Amino acid sequence: MKKIMMMAAAVATTAMTMVSCDGNNAANLKDSTDTLAYDFGVAQSAGLKQVMTLQLGVDSAYLDDFLKGVREGAVNEVDPKKDAYLKGLEIGQQVQQMAKAIGQQVYGEDTTKTINAKNIVAGLVAGLKNQDARSAEQAYNDFQTRMAPLQEEQLLKDFGDNKKAGEKYLADNKKKDGVKVTKSGLQYKVLVEGDGALPTDTSTLRVNYEGKLIDGTVFDSSYERNMPFTIDMRMPGVIKGWVEALKMMPAGSKWEVTIPQDLAYGAQNQGPIKPFSTLIFTIEVLK
Repeated sequence: MKKIMMMAAAVATTAMTMVSCDGNNAANLKDSTDTLAYDFGVAQSAGLKQVMTLQLGVDSAYLDDFLKGVREGAVNEVDPKKDAYLKGLEIGQQVQQMAKAIGQQVYGEDTTKTINAKNIVAGLVAGLKNQDARSAEQAYNDFQTRMAPLQEEQLLKDFGDNKKAGEKYLADNKKKDGVKVTKSGLQYKVLVEGDGALPTDTSTLRVNYEGKLIDGTVFDSSYERNMPFTIDMRMPGVIKGWVEALKMMPAGSKWEVTIPQDLAYGAQNQGPIKPFSTLIFTIEVLK
C-alpha cells in the first residue's frame, strides 16, 4: 500500500510541474482534485483535436485562437449577448453548408452556379421575425415546388440521352408481336397465362422477378437469390408500373413488363438505375 501511495504522490508532483509557457494556460494544481481535473483535460485532448479539425473544420494553424475561445468559454461568466452572437455565427456557418448542398442538388456538378446563402439568411430572418405570412410548412411546400423543376432541368442535361433512349426503346418494343400497351404507357407481354385469382387491394402476393435495363444489364433478380419477393397490396412499396401490372396478373402468370421511366423511378438516381431509365421486368406471380 505504501508503494502505491508513493507512486501516486510522484504522479501528482510531476503533474504540478507540467505547465505551459503560456501563462494563461498554466495548471494550478493545489490538491488531488486539481490534478484530477488536469488529467481529465489531457485525456480529452485527443478527442477534442479530432472534433476541432474533422467536425468543426478549424485549421490547426489557428490552434491558439481556438484555445483562446475554449479558455474564455470555460472560465468567464456567460455574456448572453455575446453568447447569442457566437451561436448565431455557428448557425451561419451551417447555412453556408446548406447553400452548397442545395446548389449540388439544383446544379449538379456545375460549380459555376451557386445558391446565395444571403437569401437563405433573409428567409430565416423573415420567418423568425414573422415578416412572411406563410407558415413554415407552406414555405417548405413552395420550396419543394420550385426545387423539382430546377432539379429535373439539371438532370435532363446530365441524363437526357438516357430518357431519349428509353422512349425509342418503348416505341420499337410496342410494335413487337404479343406486346400490349395500357393507357398509362405500360407495356407487357404474356409469357405464361395464369389461371388463378386476380389480386385485390388487400392481397398478399409471392413474386419472382428479374429486372433489366434496356441494354440488357440485370440489376436485380429474386431468381438469383432463390428467394421470392412478398408484396402486401395494401402497402405495396413498389414502383407504379409494378402495381399496375400486378393488378392485371392472375396467380400463376408470368409476364415481361416494360415500364416507362415515369412509372418507374423517374428522375431519381438508384445506383445502377440512372435517372429517366425505362425498365424491363420478368414478373411471375406464384400460386
